[in-house]
Amino acid sequence: MSVKDDVIAIAKAAREASIGLARLDSGVKNAALHKMAEGLLKNAAFLKEENAKDLAAGERKSLTKAMLERLALSDKVLASMAEGLKEVASLPDPIGEVTKMWKRPNGLMVGRMRIPIGVIGIIFESRPNVTADAAGLCLKSGNAVILRGGSEAIHSNNAIAKVLNRACVEAGVPSNAVQVIPTTDREAVLEMLRLEEFIDLIIPRGGEGLIRFVVENSKIPVIKHYKGVCHVFVDASADARMAIDIAFNAKVQRPGVCNSMETLLVHKDIAASFLPAVHEKYMEAGVELRGCERTRAVLKDIKAAAEEDWHAEYLDLILAVKVVDDMDSAIAHINRYGSLHTESIVTKDYANAQRFLREVNSSTVVVNASTRFSDGHQLGLGAEIGISTTKIHAFGPMGLEELTTQKFIIYGDGQIRQ
Repeated sequence: MSVKDDVIAIAKAAREASIGLARLDSGVKNAALHKMAEGLLKNAAFLKEENAKDLAAGERKSLTKAMLERLALSDKVLASMAEGLKEVASLPDPIGEVTKMWKRPNGLMVGRMRIPIGVIGIIFESRPNVTADAAGLCLKSGNAVILRGGSEAIHSNNAIAKVLNRACVEAGVPSNAVQVIPTTDREAVLEMLRLEEFIDLIIPRGGEGLIRFVVENSKIPVIKHYKGVCHVFVDASADARMAIDIAFNAKVQRPGVCNSMETLLVHKDIAASFLPAVHEKYMEAGVELRGCERTRAVLKDIKAAAEEDWHAEYLDLILAVKVVDDMDSAIAHINRYGSLHTESIVTKDYANAQRFLREVNSSTVVVNASTRFSDGHQLGLGAEIGISTTKIHAFGPMGLEELTTQKFIIYGDGQIRQ
């Protein structure tokens, strides 16, 4: 069979599986998730053996140390994957939930009920743990899933999918509920993106280049975020100690992720005192600052920020810093240069906090806390399948509810339309 025929066959099988998945009760799905978790641990030797093939190939390709670390399936990573599946099993099942009900003048009762989206295609890079995370969330939300990982993790992804599928079938879940595109041929991705008849939604996870490629070539709706240009605004009324701690954590705790801060905005009234204090902390951590003219008037030894710095997602220990006149200037900067991901304000002023929440147009807006909390697990979703900066149909971290849609349900007692 050709690559095209293989992908079509996988998509057709997923569509068939999705019909059976939508009918499963919570008990069956939860039992399957526990079996999947057990399967990962019982088959750890097999999974690490297959993963070793990817690691060896990655070393031959001179992948960076960071990429190899993300690729590795250690006992700790496998245990975390298994624990994640169990955690998904413990979450409330959204399928069948009636979210709203109202009565019409003619006596009809009208409501909305959560249902699965259907078949979800996930295209991702590097991390084989995504295979288990995505499979668990899609299963619990009643969706069949087609996974296409990067070529660097092909053996690992195929092996994980094999283990998970076996567990699903043993638990009574339709076969082909979880499938992996088994080839590294890029043509498989293009074929997948054309199958709007069988696939309902595409979720890409990876760098901006991958996501733009998917968006440009897909006939299927895409949930996406290109990058995370996140801001912290330190207001004039901010508690200085709190502001330093938040600004430090947002940049330094894990700089290579999409919810780390990339630009620090500081109110002009406190710039002279705040900037030297936070700069001292950043210097200890090796953070390079790039500042506007007013920032460099206070911190004379830092680099000048160029226009491209305000757009930059560094994913590194580099930070753009700007002194702003007021709340209006801070919000205007965020709305111009932000990526609709996550923004935070540090302030004692209740009115300013409420205004920031209302007027900043990002998917997660935070008051007096780090941007690093923009994460499904941290927000109590249990897990996430990604972060969306697409306002339709999900916005922000995506958990189980974001993998559902809603249909109208109507109860009558004989009404006919006149």
